[in-house]
Amino acid sequence: MPIIKSAIERARTNVKASKRNAPQLSVMRTTVKQFEKAVTAGSDNVTELYRAASSAVDHAASKGLIKKNKASRDKSRMAARLAKVAK
Repeated sequence: MPIIKSAIERARTNVKASKRNAPQLSVMRTTVKQFEKAVTAGSDNVTELYRAASSAVDHAASKGLIKKNKASRDKSRMAARLAKVAK
């Protein structure tokens, strides 16, 4: 347990931030996994799942939950998988 006042406040802030950020990260991961599962299964609604996953990744990047490079890399990989399926 921290003793210094600023460290105590920082620990409290970290708990609040993790409570706020964890659900948003979970939504992003879930939508990406749904897209990946649909691509593997060869579902019909792959394009709309791609849009949802891409949007979730963008939202996470704009909130600072993931870095912009990771968002770009993830979207690029999803787009490549989508293009491969669309052929």
